[in-house]
Amino acid sequence: MAAIEISGVRKVFRNATSGDELVSLEGIDLAVASNDFLCLLGPSGCGKSTLLNMIAGFETPSAGTVAVDGQAVSSPGADRGMVFQQPTLMPWLPVWENVAFHLRLKGASRRARREAAATYIDMVGLTGFADHYPAQLSGGMSQRVGIARALLMNPRVILMDEPFGALDEQTKMEMQTELVRIWEHHRGTIVFVTHGIDEALTLGTHIAVMSARPGRIKALLPVDLPRPRDVTSPRFNDYKRHLLSLLRGEEAGSLPASLAVPA
Repeated sequence: MAAIEISGVRKVFRNATSGDELVSLEGIDLAVASNDFLCLLGPSGCGKSTLLNMIAGFETPSAGTVAVDGQAVSSPGADRGMVFQQPTLMPWLPVWENVAFHLRLKGASRRARREAAATYIDMVGLTGFADHYPAQLSGGMSQRVGIARALLMNPRVILMDEPFGALDEQTKMEMQTELVRIWEHHRGTIVFVTHGIDEALTLGTHIAVMSARPGRIKALLPVDLPRPRDVTSPRFNDYKRHLLSLLRGEEAGSLPASLAVPA
């Protein structure tokens, strides 16, 4: 059974004032296997974040179904962790309290919260920063806190909506490397929204290429590249050319023989 199954999904937004309709997604069929790292790649406005929000349970399809582990998604749940574009940390709480906030809501003791948070603070490379406040952190460090908070919930699926989009290029590359390390350790299923080809190829086991609005899945590309991935390698650039042709709407044809995944 796939970790995530999306069948015949259509999403229409209606303007409450004018009554006009905007079709955001059309005919989405997608299956994500357990422990996959799927990148949703496409132009701005193609519905990537809308699709992610439907998996999270923040949005509902106008037609079709979204299921996680065989259960239809109707609302947010602890089986799905979300990392947003902005880390949305609570500035009045130190790092460890931000990481363990959902345990606080469940009534866990201060000691239990601190012990639980410590594991994930170390996992995301923030050892020594547990007592710092968000204002004392860089953008990359703040995103690490958001990732640690999602991991502490021990979700089956982690959903990430362009979490590194606001970071400078060097910090972004560092965070991509860190995220792959965490994913390899945690072995959960990740769905990651991006509009960057290099980012998708650096991170993903698969890339779902989406069309301009209304968003459709144009191609689902398995990525057979060794890790850590070399963005200068000929094979990486073969993938990049193929993805560029898909995004530009060119006739990309079938996957080049050089990129075929060995049987």
